[in-house]
Order: sequence, then structure tokens, then C-alpha cells
Amino acid sequence: MKIIDLVCSAGRTGFYFDDQRAIKGGAGHDGMFYVGAPVTEGFRAIRQAGEAISVMLVLEDGQVAYGDCAAVQYSGAGGRDPLFLAEDFIPVIEKYIKPKLVGKEADNFRSLAAYMEAIEIDGKRLHTAIRYGLSQALLDAVAKATGRMMCEVVADEYGCEVSDEPIPIFTQSGDDRYSNADKMIIKGAAVLPHALINNVEDKLGKDGEKLADYIAWLRDRILENRQDENYYPVMHMDVYGTIGAIYGNNNYTAMADYIERLGEIAKPFKLRIEGPMDCDSDRETQLVALAGLTAELDKRGCDVELVADEWCNTLEDIKLFADNKAGHMVQIKTPDLGGINNTIEAVLYCKERGIGAYQGGTCNETDRSAQVCVHCAMATKPVQILAKPGMGVDEGFMIVYNEMNRIIALHRAKKAARG
Repeated sequence: MKIIDLVCSAGRTGFYFDDQRAIKGGAGHDGMFYVGAPVTEGFRAIRQAGEAISVMLVLEDGQVAYGDCAAVQYSGAGGRDPLFLAEDFIPVIEKYIKPKLVGKEADNFRSLAAYMEAIEIDGKRLHTAIRYGLSQALLDAVAKATGRMMCEVVADEYGCEVSDEPIPIFTQSGDDRYSNADKMIIKGAAVLPHALINNVEDKLGKDGEKLADYIAWLRDRILENRQDENYYPVMHMDVYGTIGAIYGNNNYTAMADYIERLGEIAKPFKLRIEGPMDCDSDRETQLVALAGLTAELDKRGCDVELVADEWCNTLEDIKLFADNKAGHMVQIKTPDLGGINNTIEAVLYCKERGIGAYQGGTCNETDRSAQVCVHCAMATKPVQILAKPGMGVDEGFMIVYNEMNRIIALHRAKKAARG
């Protein structure tokens, strides 16, 4: 079945674009606003509304497949593609990409995704956000054209099997780490709370005492308020390099001592620490530091798991971190990888290497990108998947949870009908 048209519409995401360089430079808060002038090219303010582009592929029989182009919250930072604004990129899609896709057969996702990934404009690859949204639409097009769910297309083409069980959902709190944690406990989130520990003095503590106190509070909060005595969520704290900031990025002994202590405080719950250090200099330095700390924890028999994030943005990065055991788990930040075909391959590669795959993303996505990511996860079975978009907990959790359970119900019904 052929693609006969491509239509775009401008959209909003579930969060904001934030100028990370300006924030790291000390920009202050005023409610939801940041105070001061932006420093990253393309930003009109340090915080501005997140934007998306819905790409709709019209098929011969009138069905419409769609995906949402979206970029991460901290766009334009850390080597990422520039700020993604709808008014700038809709003309690009209509001029350069539409003529290449109209007339194509929607018969094989992998080949269409590879074709799309190879498109260049003036010698440059398409913006990661465009590849992200286009690949979602292509997956949906193949699914609709062949009468399958998107997860079934992924499973068939990549040699997987669609899961009959839900993938653990990881919820993120943003700065509202107390009341949002309560929401997570009520909803029974399998992994929580992210916590946004991105400042030493205010959130980690000069001796790490504030994070230790928060973990103790969260442990007691779960035990006192859980509605099921068998509810044992994983605690996952993103510390944005702050542990390395107080102990030294290569002081594995001191960092491991502190992390071991956090693990004991968290018991009876399992603890994960994302981004223990942030080596601003380069990927190799980050990889060596994280691999060294991982090895030190393993040598001690510590059951706290480290999660790679910084400098681990592309499929190539993820393979490198996995090969070098830089972390026990790797965050696969879906928009940064471009096409979702890369997310699929990243999850499968991590599993082959015995490294935990966390299919993540950003709060700055849309309901549609979150739904398509659920289909990829249900076929590839990562350790956990991020609830997205937004930072309000309820909305992102609902979108991911409901899509996951629709898939499970339909898949079981199909299996039952086949006998």
C-alpha cells in the first residue's frame, strides 16, 4: 500500500525547551520562569514552550499514520541538534522529505527507516527530531497497511516477541519530589522518582546528606502508604554528576562509599543512581570514569546499579558504553537517537551485552511519541520505560500505562483467537 500524501501540523509538547547553558551559568527562578537572557543560539528566553511537528502519512485506502517530531528539553546543548521550532522545520519537511516519501510502499519498516535516515540536505543529516517523528509515522504506516499493531511489526522485523506482561514504568518528579512521589506511590509506579538532584548545595548536600535524608523519607513514605504489601518499587535517582562534584569524578573509593551508604538506607528497596559524575570534557573521559566506578561497586558486591546518561546520546555512544561496562544500565534517550529504529537496535544491543536497557526519553515529548515508544518497548522488552511526557506524573503515567495495557489485551485476544 502506497503513501500518497504527507501533511504536517504544528504542535506543543508536554514540557518546555530550557537553555541548559544559561541555567548552568546561574540563571535564577521566578515561578515557572527563568530570570535573565538566553545564551544558546535560537532561544528567545531561557525557558520557552516546547514545540513539536505532527507528521501525517496518508495511505491509498484513506488511513492516516502519524508520528510526532520532538526534541529533548535541553535542546542545542551537549552536541545536540539546534532548537527545534515548528515554523523553521515544517517547510523543510514539505520541501525536501515529502517528495521522497510520497509514492513509497508502506511494506517494511526497517527499509523505510534506513531510507529516511540516509536523507541529507546540503550534506547534513535530518534533524534528530525530524527523524524521530518521521520514523514513528513510518512504523504506524506499515502497521496500518499490513493490519498489524506497531509492536507486532517491530517484533516480526527484528526477531522479537511481543510481551504478554507490562514493562516497568519509571516516573519522574521534577523538582516537586515530595508530593509527586506520593502520586507515584498511589499509582503503584514500578520505578520512582527521578528526583532531579541537579544541585550540590540545595539538593545533594555538601556531604551528600540531603539526598540521604530524601531516600530515607521516600523509603518510609512507601512503607507507610503502599496499598499492597508486595509493592517494592525500584528507587531511581538522577543526580546529574553531583556525587562526582563533591568527591571527585575519579575518586571511586569515596564515591562508592557514599553510594553503598545510600543503598543501605534505601533497603528494602533497590536503588539506582543515574549520572553519578558528569565529565564535561569529552565522552572518553566520562566512559572511563563511569566504568571505573561500576567496577568498584561490583568488586564490593554492592547491589546499587549505576545508570549511564551524560555523553551517551547516540546509538554509537550506547554501544560503546555497553561494550565497556560503563554503568549497569544505559538510558536510551529516544529523541536523541533520531529514528526509533535506532532505539529498537539500542535496546536489543544492550540486552545482548548483558547491560540493562532503560528506554527513556524526555519530558518534552508528546502523547503520540510516548505511545509509539510503548510499542517499541513491548517488542524489545527493556528493563524499564519512561512515563512521558511532562513532569506532572499522572498524565505521562496514564498515557504509557494505558497504551501498554491496550497492547497486552489485544495481543492476548489475537493469540486466543488463533488457538
